[in-house]
Amino acid sequence: MLKEKDNQLSIYSILYDKIPENHTLKLLRDEVDFSFINKMLEKTYCKEYGRPAKEPELMVKILVLQKLYDLSDEKVIENCSLNLAYMYFLGINPEDDLPHPSLLAKFRKSRLEGNLTIDEIIIEIINQCIEKGILQKVSGITIDSTHTEANTKKYRPERVMKQLAKKIFKTVKEENGEIPSEINQEIPDYKEIENHDEARKTMKSYLEETVSKVEELVELEKAPETKALVNNAKEILADPKFMEQKGVRSIVDQEARIGYKSKNDPFFGYKTEFMMTTEDRMITAVHTGNGAYVDGTKFDELLELTKKTRIKIPEVYGDKAYFKKPILDKISELKAKAYIPVSEAAYRIDEERFSYNKDSDEWFCSQGNKTIKKKHYIRKCGKETYNYYFDREQCRNCPMREVCITGKTVGKVLGIGINTPEFYEYSQQQKSEGFKEKYKKRACQEGKNGEMKNFHGLDRAKWYGLKSMGLQAKLTALAVNLKRIAAILSSKKANYSQTFVIFTNFYGKEYHLQKISYTTQQILHKKMAFFSGHLGE
Repeated sequence: MLKEKDNQLSIYSILYDKIPENHTLKLLRDEVDFSFINKMLEKTYCKEYGRPAKEPELMVKILVLQKLYDLSDEKVIENCSLNLAYMYFLGINPEDDLPHPSLLAKFRKSRLEGNLTIDEIIIEIINQCIEKGILQKVSGITIDSTHTEANTKKYRPERVMKQLAKKIFKTVKEENGEIPSEINQEIPDYKEIENHDEARKTMKSYLEETVSKVEELVELEKAPETKALVNNAKEILADPKFMEQKGVRSIVDQEARIGYKSKNDPFFGYKTEFMMTTEDRMITAVHTGNGAYVDGTKFDELLELTKKTRIKIPEVYGDKAYFKKPILDKISELKAKAYIPVSEAAYRIDEERFSYNKDSDEWFCSQGNKTIKKKHYIRKCGKETYNYYFDREQCRNCPMREVCITGKTVGKVLGIGINTPEFYEYSQQQKSEGFKEKYKKRACQEGKNGEMKNFHGLDRAKWYGLKSMGLQAKLTALAVNLKRIAAILSSKKANYSQTFVIFTNFYGKEYHLQKISYTTQQILHKKMAFFSGHLGE
């Protein structure tokens, strides 16, 4: 049952006056309204029956503190019972009871399992801050992904199959009372087999035989856990990537995968893709995939979430991984300018030898020859290409002929991808000093990734599975956003102090800056400007 919030302050609340005015948590409590969380999650509670539940706003705030200071469930509750700033941020009295640490895990699983709630909270808080003038309404956005190590080790397929067999035996014994004698419990010692491929095949044959025998001899309808394990083993074995060491590598976390930070630097875990503003460095959208996730796959979804913040987007920044036709087209639809370096995988033209004129749709070589016709081809693999044909007679007597043309062909045929002419234009734009200067804005993304991993626990997964990792990433994004908002508020509050003193002297009445919120300062500043004859400055 969701009870009404008690807003009555106790006599001990005077202790909150000891909290510094520029403290991160005090600034957030005074300027950001979290009450919308209760309304957002009220449908997941029963209003009339059951024990009174801790309000969602309180629980989400505790999870924010947990990520803000990288604490365990037990430690964050302990600190909330001792730290005045924590209590003030939570909106409780110093003597109020706090939820048991186990309730945090239950709340995460039952109320935030879909992760869409955290997306909505991130969007709502950004919208609030834009309306109050804390954040800028117009900003470029940048996108990048960062990796997170799984909360478990990775194992070879043969080790995984051994663990599966042992787990099946244990579960059969618990549910069936005994393991049928027909089932061979002597697991092969794969370590004695020098050839790894042979070891995998041996373990696979053994596990397949074990699964088959369990299905035959155990009444699975009366043994649900055994049935689930058998189905899980069959699913793992059926994946062709498994035997190639590209599938499941851990029984504990079966959704983590091998990914690469660079060509020779693999990791085992997950990748999280963030979209954030370049001006205020606020994360607007988050998506988490396994370690093999390809950057840019969910670009459209992240952009749609960002657009819900009502931020106007004039520029989009990304690294080479985002130089893809669908992404560039989406940015063009947005009427924004793309600042994304050309990827050699998508655009392969030797620009020292060939140049393109988009108006005439012609390619020119360094010797002055030009194309006279083109043909469109669709290969058997489905890939579309253009063949541009240069003038044969000019090629016949060209001094670069031996370098440019191989075989018996008379005239040069330039085969290019279907998007190459359009990519050529992007390539020319990126040679300008203006592009290089603008692209420096993307550096803020790397700093934010480092901040989340080094100070807020995103370097390693806290739990297991893709949903849990997604929740961890989004809660971390929410926490660093609030941290950034507090930093902006603190900076703006300091900038308003001198103006506020003038306003105080003008009216002849003394105000104390530290007792007035940033929003109130803004209102007073506008009134001062009006009476001074400078409204709108």
